[in-house]
Amino acid sequence: MFVSLALIAMGLVLLVSGGEFLLRGAVGVATLLRLSPAVIGLTVVAAGTSVPELAVSAVATFQGKPDITVGNVVGSNIFNIAFILGVAALIRPLAITGNTIQLEYPVLALVTLLCLAVCDHGAVHRLDAVLFLVVYVAFVAYMVRLVRGQLSDQESKQLAAETRELQPQESRPPRTLLSLVLIAGGVILLSVGAHVTVSGAVEIGRLLGLSERVIGLTIIAAGTGLPEVVTSLVSSIRGRDDIAIGNVIGSNLFNILGILGINGLIAPLPIDSQIAASDNWWMLGVTLLLFPLMYTGRRINRLEGLSLIIVYLVYMGLLLYR
Repeated sequence: MFVSLALIAMGLVLLVSGGEFLLRGAVGVATLLRLSPAVIGLTVVAAGTSVPELAVSAVATFQGKPDITVGNVVGSNIFNIAFILGVAALIRPLAITGNTIQLEYPVLALVTLLCLAVCDHGAVHRLDAVLFLVVYVAFVAYMVRLVRGQLSDQESKQLAAETRELQPQESRPPRTLLSLVLIAGGVILLSVGAHVTVSGAVEIGRLLGLSERVIGLTIIAAGTGLPEVVTSLVSSIRGRDDIAIGNVIGSNLFNILGILGINGLIAPLPIDSQIAASDNWWMLGVTLLLFPLMYTGRRINRLEGLSLIIVYLVYMGLLLYR
């Protein structure tokens, strides 16, 4: 048991480190390509915190463990809304701003319904995967076009500052080479971290008598959600509610459309009957619960944050002890 826990801990450290290296390298390349901070923020940075989930899911898919892949996506989406936003709102009530209610949240709700409909057929086939990826690219392209026209001077300066923080520093070797080295190093760390994490989680699951579905929904979903935890909590503490909420919604969109899309292209993903009959509905339920919490008073207050955490704990209790 101790060895398995150590493997998971080491794997998560490698995943977080690899994700950070990959993100910084990608931001550096995007900057050299003269993409604006708004475009970088909505594309590279928005997907960056979900890279550990993508790496673990890809490894699980290649190893023939689709229940871990799908469970990781569903469990991460539940964890992101119910736990991360709940804890962030407990620290400080989260104000709802920008396009969150009018655009981003409705798209997430529709995409979650689409996921349920696809999973209800018993598998994510390659055609479904292509549909997911097309929807994701179209949404990001629309958001980039929309936001670029809406940014105020102050918001443009904030995005530029945040982008500069992630850029490799000017040094020798040239920044282009440094960015590529960071990307390569990130990919290596992510690959090793994903293999180690999956191996440790599967072994713990075997020792505890847990199915691969439960492993994906719990250990791996919460573990790979660490980047979102850090990003959202730091943003909440700094008063950047838009980043805290936008990070969760953007991550959930990428989990369904990007991760299921990419892994569905690697190999068709059969859906465990319990995921289709239970866990997917929990994912839809917490997604729909988010709307009245955001809409009333245009904020998520501490009591509402506590209610989200209670929902997550109830789900975990039912999942592990029934």
